Amino acid sequence: MKYYPLNLGTLTKATFRERPNRFLIRCNTEKGEIEAYLPNPGRLWELLLPGATLYLSSNKAPDLGQKVQRKTEYTAVAVERYGSPIFLHTHLTNQVARYLIEARSIPSLEQAEIVREEVPYGRSRFDFLLNDNGGDLYLEVKSCTLFGNGVAMFPDAVTERGRKHLRELAEMARKGMKTIILFIIHYPHVNWFMPDFHTDYAFSKALLEARHEARVISVAIEWKSDLSIGKEVKILEVPWGYLEGEVADRGSYLLVLGFERDQLVRAGRLGSMPFQKGHYIYVGSAMTNLTARIERHKRMRKKEHWHIDYLTRAADSMVALPIRSSRREECSIAESLSSILAHGPAGFGSSDCGCKSHLFWSKDNPLHAEAFHDVLQRYRMRHSWNKGERPLAV
Repeated sequence: MKYYPLNLGTLTKATFRERPNRFLIRCNTEKGEIEAYLPNPGRLWELLLPGATLYLSSNKAPDLGQKVQRKTEYTAVAVERYGSPIFLHTHLTNQVARYLIEARSIPSLEQAEIVREEVPYGRSRFDFLLNDNGGDLYLEVKSCTLFGNGVAMFPDAVTERGRKHLRELAEMARKGMKTIILFIIHYPHVNWFMPDFHTDYAFSKALLEARHEARVISVAIEWKSDLSIGKEVKILEVPWGYLEGEVADRGSYLLVLGFERDQLVRAGRLGSMPFQKGHYIYVGSAMTNLTARIERHKRMRKKEHWHIDYLTRAADSMVALPIRSSRREECSIAESLSSILAHGPAGFGSSDCGCKSHLFWSKDNPLHAEAFHDVLQRYRMRHSWNKGERPLAV
């Protein structure tokens, strides 16, 4: 038996090419190249890889409910990863939640009845007001598409709105009201849910604090190839104990630096050396004040102290990727990157360890490469330390 919560009309498959801005993608179909509306502001880096299969729906489909006239004929509603469709349309997540609630598919909400949607309270508006065993229950829904290594994480980009909702739901609960935040993970083959404390440290701290008042439920669902939902809804465990030790402003980081042309750059005692067009990936660490370290790298005006300071000044673009951890892992990360990327200059960033280099080079943007995301998720997506691994005392 399959559930059909949405009427998306006839679906068209396409091949992803690029994303010019947050809400527009370019892709290829049997009829040629087209542009499509993307109703998802997330980064989606590990999903929107070149060649990924997209599911497009005509903007005339009944459940898209477009309130404005769009220049594009199609809307991207899903993308394939690991052979499964991953639902992208964040504006329709509430329809998915409504269906799951009415189908009695969410554990512990089997008796709940929907009273109304888009419920104002204070200065916010929450997704649902439910009647649960005769009492009011306020429910906020979040759509999760980030997963790997059996772990799902939210958010994949900083969300001030999400953090605000957490604080308000917790405050409402302290006043004696029932509140729940529901994370819907659009992939079934995961067992754990965690806040993405690497990407949004503030949201993650807020969730750890709010969980003592507002209830947190995370469920994984399966989307079939026709974008129907499979019957099984799996509740995921949240490793709160692990998170209590790991959600801290410390760990390692990657800097992805883009060079649009060949350059000669002086790097301190290493002297002047050629840096070719492409992308350089630097591995560093800061076991205290990781955010401040990354912000320093982003500043153009600073006193050069490390090798990387000279390179960030010369780069045309930079993306910072924190990997928060209680362990110092930069050498391990560098070793993992060396299996998929070319080494940069010998000794760069590694003068105090035995690594050949902490700088790597790629002709193409590594954020567009699945192998790079596999390495990144290996270090970001843990739900516990393996046997024999212990966090370092800091």
